[in-house]
Amino acid sequence: MLSMLMRHCIYPGTFDPITYGHLDVLGRAAKLFDRVTVAIARNPGKNPIFAPEQRLALVQANVAKYPHVTATLFDGLLVEFAVDQKADAIIRGLRALSDFEFEFNMALMNRHLEPRIETLFVMPNEQFSYTSSSLVKQVARYGGDVSNFVPADVAAALKTAFAT
Repeated sequence: MLSMLMRHCIYPGTFDPITYGHLDVLGRAAKLFDRVTVAIARNPGKNPIFAPEQRLALVQANVAKYPHVTATLFDGLLVEFAVDQKADAIIRGLRALSDFEFEFNMALMNRHLEPRIETLFVMPNEQFSYTSSSLVKQVARYGGDVSNFVPADVAAALKTAFAT
C-alpha cells in the first residue's frame, strides 16, 4: 500500500496584530505544505496590546479561507512545540536584510536544539516588506489609517484598543 507523506509546518509569531504581510507569508506556506499551524506565542515579555485569546481569535478569523491551516497558542520553546505537533519545518518571514541576522541566529539555535526540524525563510510580496506589527500599532495608536496593512476586523480591534 502506498503511504502518503503529509508535510506539516509551524508558522510562529506573536501576531500582535496579524498583518497582510503575515497573511502573505502564510499563503506561501500553505502552497508548500499539506498542513500549516499558526503558532501564536503568548510572549508576555513583548507587552502585547491584545490578550493571547484575542490574537488567536483575530488569526482564526483571517485564516479561515485555508482549509488546511489551524491556529493555536503556545508557550515555551518553539522547537519543542514543533516536535509535539509532529511538524517537519518552521516557516519564518523575512521582510528585509535587517531581519536576517536575528532570524539566522534563531534558526541555528533551533537546529542545535532539534536537528530534525528545518527552518525555511519566506519573503513576502515586496508591498509588505516594510510592514510590521510594531509600525501598524504605532500608526493606529495615533489614529492613523491602517486599512492597507491589516484586515478590517484587525483595524477595528486596534481602534477599540487605542480608544481607551
